[in-house]
Amino acid sequence: MNGLVNRHILLGVTGGIAAYKAAELVRLLRRAGAEVRVVMTRGATEFVTPLTFQALSGHAVRSELFDAVAEAGMDHIELARWAELVLVAPASADFLARLAVGRADDLLATLCLASAAPIALAPAMNQQMWQAPATQENVRRLTARGIRLFGPGCGEQACGEVGPGRMLEPAELARLAGELFASGPLSGVRALVTAGPTREAIDPVRFIGNRSSGKMGFAVAAALAAAGAEVVLVAGPVALPTPPGVRRVDVESAAEMLAAVEQEQFELLVAAAAVADYRPATAEHAKIKKERAAIALELTRNPDILATISAARPAVFTVGFAAETDELERYARGKLAQKGLDMIAANWVGAGRGFEAESNALQVFWADGGTSLDEAPKSDLARQLVALVAGRYAASGKKSKG
Repeated sequence: MNGLVNRHILLGVTGGIAAYKAAELVRLLRRAGAEVRVVMTRGATEFVTPLTFQALSGHAVRSELFDAVAEAGMDHIELARWAELVLVAPASADFLARLAVGRADDLLATLCLASAAPIALAPAMNQQMWQAPATQENVRRLTARGIRLFGPGCGEQACGEVGPGRMLEPAELARLAGELFASGPLSGVRALVTAGPTREAIDPVRFIGNRSSGKMGFAVAAALAAAGAEVVLVAGPVALPTPPGVRRVDVESAAEMLAAVEQEQFELLVAAAAVADYRPATAEHAKIKKERAAIALELTRNPDILATISAARPAVFTVGFAAETDELERYARGKLAQKGLDMIAANWVGAGRGFEAESNALQVFWADGGTSLDEAPKSDLARQLVALVAGRYAASGKKSKG
């Protein structure tokens, strides 16, 4: 189920006794790394309470199309855009019929019409209802439109009858959902991301650092995992959770970060960390006392991690980051050439831009071109950047050499 890492799953729950199994499905999808939001029909709330799904998914459950609070921001359209897969489990005979004729008379049916995401249905009903000509005609209509059916299974049913119509078990549904995403553009590629600041010790208490929060690098690691890559994240000192499906290595100084990177094997490097250019020539072993009006601090240059890896491993596809306060393109293209990089993503910093902000904008350059990524939340921006990286990586010829 690795394909579910960081995926957005909109789980629809319709009225039927199998609705209780959907709670376990939410748990399994989240364990596999997916983010899950639940929409229930009114009938579903007769079998399981919305509070159950809220506790398991970590998000409020929606059930009403006309919700004055949620609809103030056209929330049903936002949900439709957010979803990467709409999975309806259980899908009742009534819901199949309404979807087959394009009804939009409740929130879940409306979302299915409004979303461009793939739709998968896990039918659950009495065996006679499943085999009824009307239901089978609805199934033919739906599958002809590209809607996927997960099941149904065959066996003993809640009504005591035996036959086709049982909802597949949650583990099987989670597996099938994962298979829909299994072939990402970076499937099987070993990727390494550096993220966050470094700290260069002055004494056991003080250090030289910078304002990097690590959010952009962590978002890139998550987006790479979602694209199918096997991701190692080498992180400076930040207070961020590890993205699902990502192996994390924590470091503090630039020297430690370089050592950690050199120990790993990878075909793709995204160096998003804000590595300190200089460190104190000598770090004091004891805290410096406030006894003099001024002290002199001698600095020495840190190793350039990205340039070192680019020179030592020419088969690795290297992506750098450049945070600039002026002449962004000139400095970014200079670093691209000087360090022998394949791509560089540059952004403005200062005055609330870049560091410590929730959103960002990037200008991305490569030897014979470039493009701009407009301001967006860092998670969205990371997905756009990774899509660019995947395309350039595939076209580079390095994929076969890595």
